[in-house]
Amino acid sequence: MVNEPASFERHGPAEPDSPIVLSVPHAGRDYPLALRAAIRVPLESLRALEDRHVDSIALAARRDETLIVARRARAWIDLNRAEDERDPRLDDGARGNGRPLSAKLRSGLGLVPRRASNSDIWRRRLSDDEVRARIASDHRPYHQALSQALEAARNRFGVAVLIDVHSMPPLGPVAEAPRLVFGDRFGKSAGSRMVSRLERVARAHDIASAVNSPYPGGHILNRHGDPRSGVHAIQIEIDRTLYLDGQLDQPGPGAVRISAMLRAMIDAIGDEIAPRALAAE
Repeated sequence: MVNEPASFERHGPAEPDSPIVLSVPHAGRDYPLALRAAIRVPLESLRALEDRHVDSIALAARRDETLIVARRARAWIDLNRAEDERDPRLDDGARGNGRPLSAKLRSGLGLVPRRASNSDIWRRRLSDDEVRARIASDHRPYHQALSQALEAARNRFGVAVLIDVHSMPPLGPVAEAPRLVFGDRFGKSAGSRMVSRLERVARAHDIASAVNSPYPGGHILNRHGDPRSGVHAIQIEIDRTLYLDGQLDQPGPGAVRISAMLRAMIDAIGDEIAPRALAAE
């Protein structure tokens, strides 16, 4: 039996050196053999689901923060979906809960994505056992690692902040559309001042931004953000044209600038929570 590589990488010591935790759930480029054998589309078409190389931006920006990066491709399982967001058009284990299907599920972007590049991905339906195995081996370990890192940070510093790093396709012409989107679940997953600090950093870097539109954040923020208990969670969506090459395939000349911007955002959040963190030390 071939051993699959670990589904995520963790950077940083077991005892956190910072109250800030970074997460990159959608940049994985590991496509398991079982996926390759079951798809009906070229493997390259699944890259449309990736937050292509945004992990390189987070790695370059990181200093002493804990960073957790998914290795498994989003086409295999989406870590930013809840375990019960299973697609009945693909997944034999999907269970109706009496509510209408979400827009994400209707469009084929459930726990296991059904579509990419406007095409159906899979040659056959997936069994309940197959999806449960992906949940057990990939989805739950990632979220357990995030929970443990955030709990350890809060225990040490009195407060913890999750910065969930994603990338997005362009939202429109550069002159008109935001090129960064900050999500805080409309104020539910983070304190109100934190996103304001991020907006100020974006303005200082002359990059237009928006808040919660069209990306307010998904399951990761919903699950891990709990400001009342001292754990905040913010999603950052970065326009891929800012840091990838002209083919949107490899890191390009803008990558250094965007890494520096993300570093400035991490520092701004650290400054915002410093009084609470210092009081807890």
